[in-house]
Amino acid sequence: MFDNIFDVKNDRRLSVYLYRAGFGMWLGYILLGASFLQQYALYRPVCAFLCAFMMLLGLTASMAYDYYHQPAVFEQRKKWLFFTYFMVAILVYFLILHEPPLF
Repeated sequence: MFDNIFDVKNDRRLSVYLYRAGFGMWLGYILLGASFLQQYALYRPVCAFLCAFMMLLGLTASMAYDYYHQPAVFEQRKKWLFFTYFMVAILVYFLILHEPPLF
């Protein structure tokens, strides 16, 4: 079932699995905001990070497949991938690197 799953050039299953896992993390993020799960609320940022990371990896893996099999779709997604990486870089800068050093 999982043979050649990492052959992203010819098989797009890995990108689909990463998208689904990212969507599952997003659902976990929403559930952890519920009042009856307040004792687990500290895991909510972890779910948000994993959601964004897995969906970004899924987009990147599907881009490798589209580069070889669907060039027109690749050209359109290339702009969105650049925009997504740019937004992640801005978030990392303002949330992590913009702070003064601890010591």
